[in-house]
Amino acid sequence: MNTRIKLEFANDQGQTLSGLLELPEGGDPGRWQYALFAHCFTCGKDIAAASRISRALAARGIAVLRFDFTGLGGSDGDFANTNFSSNVADLLAAAAALGREYRPPSLLIGHSLGGAAVLAAAHALPEVKALATIGAPATAEHVRHLLADAEADLRGQGQARVRIGPREFTIQRQFLDDLEDNASEAHIGKLRRALLVFHSPVDEVVPIAEAARIYNAALHPKSFISLDKADHLLSRAADAEYVATALAAWTSRYLDIDALAAPVPKAPVAVAEGDVLVTELDRGFLRGLFTSRHALIADEPVAQGGGDKGPNPYDLLLMGLGACTSMTLRLYARRKGYPLDDVQVWLQHDRVHAEDCAECDRRDGHIERITRRIRLSGALDPDQRADLLRVADRCPVHRTLESDPVILTREVD
Repeated sequence: MNTRIKLEFANDQGQTLSGLLELPEGGDPGRWQYALFAHCFTCGKDIAAASRISRALAARGIAVLRFDFTGLGGSDGDFANTNFSSNVADLLAAAAALGREYRPPSLLIGHSLGGAAVLAAAHALPEVKALATIGAPATAEHVRHLLADAEADLRGQGQARVRIGPREFTIQRQFLDDLEDNASEAHIGKLRRALLVFHSPVDEVVPIAEAARIYNAALHPKSFISLDKADHLLSRAADAEYVATALAAWTSRYLDIDALAAPVPKAPVAVAEGDVLVTELDRGFLRGLFTSRHALIADEPVAQGGGDKGPNPYDLLLMGLGACTSMTLRLYARRKGYPLDDVQVWLQHDRVHAEDCAECDRRDGHIERITRRIRLSGALDPDQRADLLRVADRCPVHRTLESDPVILTREVD
């Protein structure tokens, strides 16, 4: 499990802001990358999307700080005295706190109006190498439509009560004036950082046209990922997990560390030739796999409670069968003189009912099924291709799996 710690820091007004820092489990803290997450307008650091994405990134080696802006959640201050510019200042204060306590952030992530805020704050953070926006408007002025009914009171009386989502807030005229001062997206073209834009085509809060504004204003390197069928708040856990997975893969191109994957461990004891040793690397699912000369890791996906730092046990099983199949075909083709240029083996494991499996005659109930697909490249004639597919079933691992092997379990000192 990731380590979560509370991090409090002062903004430029001396008010205490409340944050949570998700830290990866294990590894060298000096090699972690740090990210700063800015949440949506009037939301808090504990909104489900921010929490899920932060946890998932921490499981992939990226420490993430999320915090409550002034006047929200556990942070001090009066929301009525805030505006978009003060949110940007809060972001800079959070980045400074990370730099003092750990390392400056190299990644900025902004959801909704938080996305507009990170785009505006990046120019003041030279250590930032990459930015990602999620369902974000290009500029702060987008939220002005939320104040349409109150605009007359804001201009005439200087403040008004407005309903934003399920809650009411007091807004002052300076908030409206500040939105007008932040209506240009010219700063996006001056980012000089890698940018990834996530947006749902069915977002009903911030239309996807805003993603186009961000993308068109930015210079390369820039990327766009569509969050098909996701709502604005990424309410479904699967959508937040998808964002985290894609973001971690994308950032690996721009963040020059190797902490996004678990380091290959060393065996704690000598392993004899012919033996395989499996050890625990954490109290979750991360495992070290050792032979006398080699080391690998295994893990479970984040959705299953793991860190997704290595293949899961069934993946490893299929990899073993695929490797054996490929080696057997290469050896056979060499012996026969077949013009086999390349062989690729795809495998999939599932559980099906025998009645639904045409290949599973003489079996009852639910069965384990492995589907193996083989691509043979080269100037092979039909007879040679058929011969190679027949030989695939003779690979030693295949024959072991089909032989109903006896597995003996003993305790050792």
